[in-house]
Amino acid sequence: MPAQKVETGHQDTVHDVAMDYFGKRLATASSDHTIKIIGVSNSASQHLATLVGHQGPVWQVAWAHPKFGSLLASCSYDGRVIIWKEGNPNEWTQAHVFDEHKSSVNSVAWAPHELGLCLACGSSDGNISVFTARADGGWDTSRIDQAHPVGVTSVSWAPSTAPGALVGAGLLDPVQKLCSGGCDNTVKVWKLNNGLWKMDCFPALQMHTDWVRDVSWAPNLGLPKSTIASASQDGKVIMWTVGKEGDQWEGKILSDFKTPVWRVSWSLTGNILAVADGNNNVTLWKESVDGEWQQVTTVEP
Repeated sequence: MPAQKVETGHQDTVHDVAMDYFGKRLATASSDHTIKIIGVSNSASQHLATLVGHQGPVWQVAWAHPKFGSLLASCSYDGRVIIWKEGNPNEWTQAHVFDEHKSSVNSVAWAPHELGLCLACGSSDGNISVFTARADGGWDTSRIDQAHPVGVTSVSWAPSTAPGALVGAGLLDPVQKLCSGGCDNTVKVWKLNNGLWKMDCFPALQMHTDWVRDVSWAPNLGLPKSTIASASQDGKVIMWTVGKEGDQWEGKILSDFKTPVWRVSWSLTGNILAVADGNNNVTLWKESVDGEWQQVTTVEP
């Protein structure tokens, strides 16, 4: 598929772009305080809607699974998280505004749909909040207080099937875990137990020497291990892996990009990692049979 240039119409820097479940629409987040919804086809793109409501730069957007309807979450420097709902086609309203956080909310991530409609948010106030929709239309809130006291930069959910679940005995209860990255240079893993979030890795995962900018938990499709990719201001991407529950996570440097690394993103099957770095390069990486990671291609802008 040839590269296609999409004019967003934003008046300032675009910080995030997210494609919907069907690959038909993009949502973009910008410093101009707005979110744009753009329809994309093989040949063209068209502006569908502009969502106005944040009072600061919008850092990240995330589409919910379509089984919950047409929903988009956004987070901003203004400290708010907005859940937008599409009623009639291309008519969006603010279905819910969360303003629990006292400073910039830097990352939003929907849980695997098997866990219900559930959104994790990471903030510069050091806290992670998790909002879960109730049947009556309200939301329950749980929190991880001071997850990274100097600031949370990113959150990512674990797949809902435990490693090896497809080869093990029977179906297990879905796993509720997430990972986070922060300005303390660490990656942390959290697990929900009896309604309380507890750290699930000891000690915190420490190999980066500067802010962790992004974390992304790989889809595992029942594979016998869990993998988290983390990207840092220090220029490195680190692959963290663990076998069974209770084992220690092990970190391995994927590459030193010699420039800050902003984002890491997995393919749906979890075998290809896209890395976006400060030199405006996007590279794709794949694990070879011997467990080494190799660059397979550079995405030409």
